[in-house]
Amino acid sequence: MQNDVVQSFSIRPARYEDARPVYSLIRANSDALLMRSLSNVLENLDRFLVAEAADGAVVGAVCYGLWPEIGNELRTSAELQSVCVDASWRRRGVGKRIVEAQIARLRALHVGQIVVLTYATEFFAGLGFREIDKHAIMYKLYTGCMNCPKHDDPFTCPEHAMALQILGGDEKSA
Repeated sequence: MQNDVVQSFSIRPARYEDARPVYSLIRANSDALLMRSLSNVLENLDRFLVAEAADGAVVGAVCYGLWPEIGNELRTSAELQSVCVDASWRRRGVGKRIVEAQIARLRALHVGQIVVLTYATEFFAGLGFREIDKHAIMYKLYTGCMNCPKHDDPFTCPEHAMALQILGGDEKSA
């Protein structure tokens, strides 16, 4: 923070003019995130929230994906994806506020749980997520992780699976 002045930001749904800045944020965080193409950002733009600084710059982003549970739509899970904050804006509450806003959005959909694959376990634990066994998210492993360009095996991938229960359900089977 420059001169201990906290710069303001707001959280809002992404717009088409945000696609390139979001894409750039994801690229800048490629060590911790899977890359998305610009076209993929555009295709999923309605699922992104952004943090916008007072000067209009996009300084954070988060997306979600849905994992349907065959035969039980009430057990649909949502995955937080592409959670990123501009390096110069970290430790200012941007990540927390943007994730909380996405959680509120997903609660309104009445998903069964929200899942994230992450290295930032302390951050997500502070938001109520708990670690789960990757075997509990086989849909994600089969539809996404099996094609991961970073790791050849989802079970040896160093990311941790974490979940936040939203609707009822058995905590142990999350």
